Amino acid sequence: MPPRKKDLPEKWQQSSKALRAVQVAFYVDEQVQNKIRHDACMSGMSPSDMIREIIDLPVHAPPKRPRLTASFSDEDYALLAKRYGIDPNDQMEIRRRVMQELIEYSND
Repeated sequence: MPPRKKDLPEKWQQSSKALRAVQVAFYVDEQVQNKIRHDACMSGMSPSDMIREIIDLPVHAPPKRPRLTASFSDEDYALLAKRYGIDPNDQMEIRRRVMQELIEYSND
């Protein structure tokens, strides 16, 4: 039996509402997706928050540490390690090099 809300640490109790939220996917054409992504980016928002704003739902405060994410497989790490000439098991260094490359890209 799962623990009751009052048995959870206070920090977890505060996020219990978020745990009950369900992600919804909208299958719309590329033009709609691009417009929402563009407007979200230009507003410093996530596409999810942009959708919430468009349909007049509350938008939460922006994250304190905004970040970009990408998924890397073991094969990706191997390719990147070869590219950077480092050990494929040194994932921290690979991430550091990727981050540096992204920073350089943004400065062009």
